Amino acid sequence: MTFEQIYIQNLNFSNRYISPEKLFSYLQTNLSDYIQEIGRSYLDKPIYQLSIGTGNIQILAWSQMHGNESNATHAMLDLLVSLDKAPEMKEDLLSKIRLDFIFMLNPDGSKKWTRLNAADIDLNRDFHNEASKEIKFLKRAAASKKYDYALNLHEQRTIFTTDGIHPATLSFLAPSENPERTVTENRKKCMAVIADVYTHLKEMIPNQVGRYSDEFYPTSTGDNFIKAGMPTILFEGGHFVEDYTRKRTRKYYTIALYYALKAMSELNSDTTGWENYLTIPENKETHYDIIYRNVKLNTEHECILDIAVQYREMKEDGKDEISFIPYVMEAGEVRRKKGWLEVDCTGKRFVSATKYPKLDSVVDFKIED
Repeated sequence: MTFEQIYIQNLNFSNRYISPEKLFSYLQTNLSDYIQEIGRSYLDKPIYQLSIGTGNIQILAWSQMHGNESNATHAMLDLLVSLDKAPEMKEDLLSKIRLDFIFMLNPDGSKKWTRLNAADIDLNRDFHNEASKEIKFLKRAAASKKYDYALNLHEQRTIFTTDGIHPATLSFLAPSENPERTVTENRKKCMAVIADVYTHLKEMIPNQVGRYSDEFYPTSTGDNFIKAGMPTILFEGGHFVEDYTRKRTRKYYTIALYYALKAMSELNSDTTGWENYLTIPENKETHYDIIYRNVKLNTEHECILDIAVQYREMKEDGKDEISFIPYVMEAGEVRRKKGWLEVDCTGKRFVSATKYPKLDSVVDFKIED
């Protein structure tokens, strides 16, 4: 039996948006024996750490450092209910590892579906400054014991592909420890784990697994944790065609999480196979969500151009799911980029109150036959 065969979604959380209060209630009701509060957010919301496993390999992970990146929270919730279906698989994994998983590090941002916390601070760029309360709790947890591995769990925008054609549904990174991007032993430990995960995923979602840029960011969490000696792996959940609520991404994110934990349990800090990490294609920034091609504007002179549109994700009051609001990003010659949806407007009418589409504004035009 493989993990793919036992995977199920936690039906308590069917939307991409996760209400912090709903998560807290679920953890308290279903996992109270395994959670502890490790701090409270800027707006005094609890931050919970789940601890499971009896093994010697110590792993720290955290989700929703950025509030509008819920896939990792979903993945952990799905992992737990999936493993409950396969007691032998669960026992095999949890007898080898001890996982400390911090749910929703940024509950204030998660509530509003924003990247930043309630004090408008990006936790992933606050490692040294410690202007946020939340980053202090993460650093305190990381210093509480000697962790063998860490998982820094994020999501990326729909703009990324692996090859200019296929979306980067999942991307991984063994972050650099210095600007020179030296391949250190700790990076090799991360690369070996990622390479193992890649061998599984590339069969399930061929051409949709990428490698995130290893540019060194002096203030970011993962770069500084690995620089301090803790092997830290970055997950980035991305786009799956026609799946903006990321249900399919969520599935493969969960599968990747399982295989990462399994690889850690088996490698036990060994670096065997790390070179295969370098065969993973690097992310490319190639796409917009929509491109309207050959749009003829209502101008006195003939003006035909492309209009590139990107969705912005917003949590609107009274709605249980996030909304996708289209914004104009470019107008002109956009041939160097592609759209997940391309609309040929040749021979069609551009209907708008203005002659030109306004950049960085909500789409206010229509294309009619």
